[in-house]
Amino acid sequence: MARRVSLPTADDLFRPTVDGSADDAAPARPRAVQAVPETAAATTGDAPSRRPSGRVRHDEKMTVYVTADELLDLEHARLDLRRHHGLAVDRGRLVREAIALALADLEENGAQSAIVQRLVDDA
Repeated sequence: MARRVSLPTADDLFRPTVDGSADDAAPARPRAVQAVPETAAATTGDAPSRRPSGRVRHDEKMTVYVTADELLDLEHARLDLRRHHGLAVDRGRLVREAIALALADLEENGAQSAIVQRLVDDA
């Protein structure tokens, strides 16, 4: 006798991830993901400390081309963070952290920031 397996329907697979009672203006986001503010409220001097977005759904995308050596350096840094510091992060998070650090330094130090100095030296 053949046995039939009951599979979920498309409605079960593609259901909304937010309660129907929630505010309709709020964007749908998986329940397990917590929102992290992009800039923290704490300030150092006049500039707010900048924080990367962390593990949230990112709506914007940017493509950056890197050399093979830069990609290997990035992957090496990711593996080093895992091996020596116990931090399992993906390349995207590592890049977002680096961007947050560079922008915070630029806001705090202006022309004396590391990013301005490096860009001036390359020009």
